[in-house]
Amino acid sequence: MGQSLVQNYIHIVFSTKHRQPLIHPPYEQELHAYMGGTCKSLDCPVLIVGGYTDHIHILCMLSKKMALMTLVQKIKAHSSKWIKTKGDSLQNFYWQDGYGAFSVNPREVDVVIEYIKNQHEHHRKRSFKEEYRLFLKQYQVEYDERYVWD
Repeated sequence: MGQSLVQNYIHIVFSTKHRQPLIHPPYEQELHAYMGGTCKSLDCPVLIVGGYTDHIHILCMLSKKMALMTLVQKIKAHSSKWIKTKGDSLQNFYWQDGYGAFSVNPREVDVVIEYIKNQHEHHRKRSFKEEYRLFLKQYQVEYDERYVWD
């Protein structure tokens, strides 16, 4: 085959350090846009970025030239540095060390987009920890609870 053809939809999830509720208006939408721009600049087009006060969801296409680990590291580093410029109360803003990343069937992209759009409503009923554990179960990811949270 002469060319490399890739279509990897990736749902990336990570929280603030210790799930601190630091993502609030007026900079929530701006943060999402900033993260989307970072992905775009890395040749990983974003379908949606959303989240809640203590975590982020990103649905993007993973570039054939980018390792997932590198993408997440760059998103976290750039956005953490950026958000710290938004006020003194954010000087100690950090993302958790780890992340979750889940492949998405192209037929399920619309379902994931709707899920991410409705994060504020969704989290009136369920915490980030509960949500994340459900993702791990749904995607059959083995994990040790002692090392998931920081």
